[in-house]
Amino acid sequence: MSAIDKYNKRAKKINSLLCVGLDPDFEKIPEKFKATPFPQFEFNKYIINETHEYAAAYKPNIAFYEAKGAKGISELQMTTDYIQKNHPDIFIMLDAKRADVGNTNTGYVTEAFDLLKVDGITINPYLGQEAVQPFLNRIDKISSVLALNSNPGAGEFQNLDVGGGKKLWQQVVENVSTKWNTNNNCMIVMGATHPEEMKEARSMTGATFLVPGIGSQGGDLEMVMRNGLDSDGLGLMINSSRGIIFSEDPKKEAQKLCEEIRKYQTN
Repeated sequence: MSAIDKYNKRAKKINSLLCVGLDPDFEKIPEKFKATPFPQFEFNKYIINETHEYAAAYKPNIAFYEAKGAKGISELQMTTDYIQKNHPDIFIMLDAKRADVGNTNTGYVTEAFDLLKVDGITINPYLGQEAVQPFLNRIDKISSVLALNSNPGAGEFQNLDVGGGKKLWQQVVENVSTKWNTNNNCMIVMGATHPEEMKEARSMTGATFLVPGIGSQGGDLEMVMRNGLDSDGLGLMINSSRGIIFSEDPKKEAQKLCEEIRKYQTN
């Protein structure tokens, strides 16, 4: 059983490819949560309770917790514990974009996989396979490797020509697919704002794509679904954060996006 099987099993069980980003920006949390002893956790618990029936995955971004110091990390751990206790089949992807030399990455591995007990983490490939090997060695966990991000400036480096007409993001996809993913425990980050590149990436790899950029960044869901699905109708973890968690009705927004995903799956 490979590490991605947990996500695929949940996705098939509830017919959903939706990943809800748990990004509790303290300034945007409603005042009723700020008045509690653990505001980020209580807000997250509310979001989880509202959205779990539509969520195949949750993706907490560690920056929003680290910004609150030790208390924030504690509330992140409370959040992951809550998901694991109440919805153990839902995949947890820690968005941390870790990148460092190997011995430092070993510390990040321990934090993510042994302290927080998440199922996957986002990593930056810039230092090469040798540096990220501590992540790859955890064959029971997913390493989601940045290839082509959804932010407007991503192409400054990711679109650089690295020779033979090949761009840097393509080289990342190739290396992950042919060298790094020997244990079938790698995913690839492909932003929703690059649907044509996603089509090309899908022709290069069978790895599942973590897809940011739907919603506030303007990614086209129909094109993502058309270009990114694999032959099993899976292969995508489609993330929405602000568009769901800070809406007036998170449950309704999660249901709306989930149903839209299902519509394109069947077309």
